Amino acid sequence: MSELRFVRMGFGADAVDYQEAWDEQRRVHAARFAGEIPDTVLLLEHPPVYTAGRRTEDSERPLDGTPVIDVDRGGKITWHGPGQLVGYPIQQLPRPVDVVAHVRRLEEALIRTCAEFGLETTRVEGRSGVWVLGDPVEQRPSLGGLSLDFDPRLTDEEFDPRLNGPEYAPSNAGQRREDRKIAQIGIRVAKGVTMHGFSFNVNPDMKWFDRIIPCGIRDAGVASLAGELGREVTVEEVVPVVEKHLREVLENADLRPRPIEKASA
Repeated sequence: MSELRFVRMGFGADAVDYQEAWDEQRRVHAARFAGEIPDTVLLLEHPPVYTAGRRTEDSERPLDGTPVIDVDRGGKITWHGPGQLVGYPIQQLPRPVDVVAHVRRLEEALIRTCAEFGLETTRVEGRSGVWVLGDPVEQRPSLGGLSLDFDPRLTDEEFDPRLNGPEYAPSNAGQRREDRKIAQIGIRVAKGVTMHGFSFNVNPDMKWFDRIIPCGIRDAGVASLAGELGREVTVEEVVPVVEKHLREVLENADLRPRPIEKASA
């Protein structure tokens, strides 16, 4: 069992500028690598900001030229802002580093958090993060009067949901009964120590996501805890629950890397 320290950097009126938090991440990362501090999780809210991971394509960025901060994490473009809890676990991992296992642990802590609030969430194969599953495709309502067999988001490479009104907006995925992501995860591991982490949509204005292609995914959307539960939930309520489940999952994790099977000759 490894010790885990939580630092609440700022919420609400004290939301932390993204660059300030990034600088603090690097400072904490260096201290953790040097063995000066234990594993540390920074928890905070950001003022509204778009950030783009290394795999973000130009076609996924805001059409109106809204500034985007390019960062050194994995994943694609997302939004951070009021009503969203952001967590940056700075954790020492054994070598060889198992990045996938670290992502799965963060997902597990957030799945448990949602469950404690009464919301069932899960993983989606091939897509990181925490998801609310939609209905089977054949049971979903049609879009624009067309069968989902002809969903232009899947069949037209030039189709842009940002230009086609609210019926295709990521924030309306729940109304379309599609899969929708409630927590995004993007990390980086440097010198065996993790950086970046997760953003958990508690009660933000979800329309911020409609200006981008969230995580580069066109055929699904985004969700919030408050929206799915149909009642008000605050970041302040969620913070201690997230801390509890992160502690349970990260402190008790078996951090030994998964064995690598050698191919037979």
